[in-house]
Amino acid sequence: MRRPTAGTAFVLTTALLLTGTAGPAGAAPADPFTAFANQDVAWGPCAFTADPDALPSECAVITVARDWAAPGNGRTMQVSISRVAASGEHLGSLLINPGGPGGQGTSLPGVLGALQPQLHERYALIGMDPRGTGQEGGTTPETEKCEVPLDRLSARTDLDARDRSADSIAEHLKQPRAIAEACQSEALAPYITTWQTAHDMELIRLLLDEPKLDYLGYSYGTWLGAKYASLFPGSAGKMVLDSSVDFQGRLQAAFEAWPPINQRLFDDTFLPWMTRVFPAEVGATTEEAAANWERARDFYASAGVSPDAYDSIFVGMGAPIRWVLGAAIFVMGVSGANGETGAPTDSRLAPQLDALSRERFDVPLAELTPSVAAAALADDPEDYALIPTTRYAVACNDQPTRTAGWYQRLSDRQGPEYPLFGWQYGLSEPCGFWSDAPRQGLPQLPAEVAGRVLVVQGEFDPQTGYEQARSAVRAAPGVSLVSVDDSPFHGQYTFDGNPCVDGMVNVFLLRNSRPGTLTCPGVPLPGESEVFPVSGPVRTPGAATMTASSVAPLPELRASVQARISEMNAPR
Repeated sequence: MRRPTAGTAFVLTTALLLTGTAGPAGAAPADPFTAFANQDVAWGPCAFTADPDALPSECAVITVARDWAAPGNGRTMQVSISRVAASGEHLGSLLINPGGPGGQGTSLPGVLGALQPQLHERYALIGMDPRGTGQEGGTTPETEKCEVPLDRLSARTDLDARDRSADSIAEHLKQPRAIAEACQSEALAPYITTWQTAHDMELIRLLLDEPKLDYLGYSYGTWLGAKYASLFPGSAGKMVLDSSVDFQGRLQAAFEAWPPINQRLFDDTFLPWMTRVFPAEVGATTEEAAANWERARDFYASAGVSPDAYDSIFVGMGAPIRWVLGAAIFVMGVSGANGETGAPTDSRLAPQLDALSRERFDVPLAELTPSVAAAALADDPEDYALIPTTRYAVACNDQPTRTAGWYQRLSDRQGPEYPLFGWQYGLSEPCGFWSDAPRQGLPQLPAEVAGRVLVVQGEFDPQTGYEQARSAVRAAPGVSLVSVDDSPFHGQYTFDGNPCVDGMVNVFLLRNSRPGTLTCPGVPLPGESEVFPVSGPVRTPGAATMTASSVAPLPELRASVQARISEMNAPR
C-alpha cells in the first residue's frame, strides 16, 4: 500500500500543528492514515437503484476517522463508495462529487460511464457518499437530518420578505435561528466539514492504490476538490472543477451572491425566453412579462401561496426542467389572475409541460388549472421539520461566519436592487446564527497544483456565479478557465450535452492536454433551436453559434442527472 508523498506529509504536518494535535516537541506527527489504510475494501452490490441506461456499479463501505485531527481516539464513521472499473487499459481513478454540500454521488459513476464511453474506457470512475450522508439508497446517515421543532418556526403561510416591518423580519428570522440551533446540536456536526471530507478522499486514494487521484467536482464539489488539492498537493492529479465557487475566497460568498446572479438570470435571460416561447400568455416584451409575473405573484398570494415561496421557484433555475417548472407556474399564475382556467397545451414545450404536470401536480396538462397549481405550492410548515445536517454543517463550519445582524443588513442592501431574492436571502441564512468557530483552517491552492486544474463555468449560472469562478482563476495563476457563453445552466460537462465543453474536458483527462483560457458557445434554451446571445460577463463569444442540431443528444439519463445536480445545489 502506498503511503502519502513527501508533499502530502508536509501539508499534514502543518495542518496538525495548526490544530494543536501534533506530537511532543521534536517528534514528527503520526501518519493519521496508519490505522485505516490497510482495511479490506469489499466491493459488492450497491444499495441504490441504478437508472436502466447507466452502467453497473459496485459499492463498498469504508471506515474513516470521525476526526482526522485525532484519528487514534477510536471513534470512526462509515463512508460509502462506488466504482465502475475501466473497460480498457487503466489510466487512473477519477473521483466524482456532485456538490451540495452533502450530495450523494455513488450512483454517478454508472451514469458518467454510460454518457462518456471514452472516459469509461480508461478510467475507474469512483463515487462517494460524503461523511454524514449515509448510503445512497440504503443506510440513513449518522447525522440523519436536523430535527427542527415546529413550534420554533413561523406558523404564518403568507410570508413576504418585501414586508420590512419588525414583525415580518422577526417571523422570517425564526427559521434560520431554529435550523442553526438544531443542526449545531447534532453530536457529529463539528466533524462534517470540508477538511474532514478531504482527508476521507485521501484515504480513498490510498485504498485504491493510486499514486494520484484525478477528480471531477460540480458546484460545492469544486470547493471540495480545490481544498483536497490544497491539503494534499502531492496526491492531487488532474482536477476538473465545473460550475465553480471562488475556491480561493469564502465559501459563503457563493451563497451571498445568489440575489444578484439570480436577478440577472431572471431579467436578462428567463423573461426574454418567456416572451419568445409564451408570448400569448405572458406578453411579447420583457416589460409586459415582468408586469404579468407580478400579477401572477398576487394571484398565488390570494390562493394561499406565500410570496416568498413563489419567488423561490425562480431562484436557482440551473437545469432545463427548472425552467419548464417556472414557465408552468408563471403561465398558470397569469391565467389565474385573468380569471381563466386553461393551460398552454399548444406550446412548443407541451410534452415537457405535460410530463412535469403529471409529476409535480398529479394531473395531465389538459387538467392543470391555476387552483390546482396553487394548492400544490401552498406552504406546509411540516416541510421545514427535517433539514439536511450536512448542508449547513459544512457551509457554517468551514470558515468564520457573519452574524445574523450582518445578514439582515445585507438583505436591506440587496433587496432594492435584486428584489427577486435579495430581500429574502439575508433573512434566511442559518450561518448567521452559527456560534461554533472553525476547528481547522483551509489553505489556498498552491502554485504547484494550478497547472493541473481546469475550471468550467456557464456565463449566467444562477447557482455559482460566473464572477465567483473568474475570481478564483485570477487568484490562482496557472489555472485554466473554459467559459460557456450565454449558458444559464449549472453543471456543464456531460450533462448539458455541449460537444465543445465535453471535448475540452475529455482531451484534458485522457490526453493530458489542458486547454488555455477560452470560450465555448452555449446550447439553446428549452423549446428553442438556436441560442439568443445576451450581453454578460463573458467578453469573448464562443467560436461558433450552437444550434439544436449541433448539440449532443440529451437523453432522459442526461437530463435527469443534470436536474439532480442542480436541485442538490439549489438554495435552501
